[in-house]
Amino acid sequence: MTSLSWQSFTKKIFIKASLEQLFWCWTTEAGITAWFLKDAKFLRADSKLSPSSTIKKGDSYVWQWHNWDGKEEGRILDVQNNTSVSFSFAGSCEVTVSLEQHDTAILVTLTQTKIPNDDKSKLEIFYGCSNGWTFWLANLKAYLEHGIVLNETEIDLRPYPLSGFEFVNM
Repeated sequence: MTSLSWQSFTKKIFIKASLEQLFWCWTTEAGITAWFLKDAKFLRADSKLSPSSTIKKGDSYVWQWHNWDGKEEGRILDVQNNTSVSFSFAGSCEVTVSLEQHDTAILVTLTQTKIPNDDKSKLEIFYGCSNGWTFWLANLKAYLEHGIVLNETEIDLRPYPLSGFEFVNM
């Protein structure tokens, strides 16, 4: 991305962890539920993968968050060992997470593309996902560097009006 637009955004963060740890956090059920999700199911040809199995291109997923009753379903579009993972997300969107070694830290770059240009998508996907990914990348850093998660797992935030837009640790 060379300029800002409603169709995509990029978020970056340096994390002091190994490529293998970061890759595990994105590509296994055990990893992705440790810092991001309440529940994750990765499927290969309609068979559930074990929590420690690494996903491959063509696999599918069903994700559920703490404090949100919905679920996200999508497909794994590409996996490059210890380098990147791409998946469909939020309808027709695509997310790519790239991992690049830099001195003492890994540069994690997340790009979400193919965001529709209607007003609802600008609010819910561009604004909502952009804010969400900012928090979740910081949560991943807190998890790997300090052994803590910042998202709310004990207090039910769902009864609060606009909780998904107002709580920073949804």
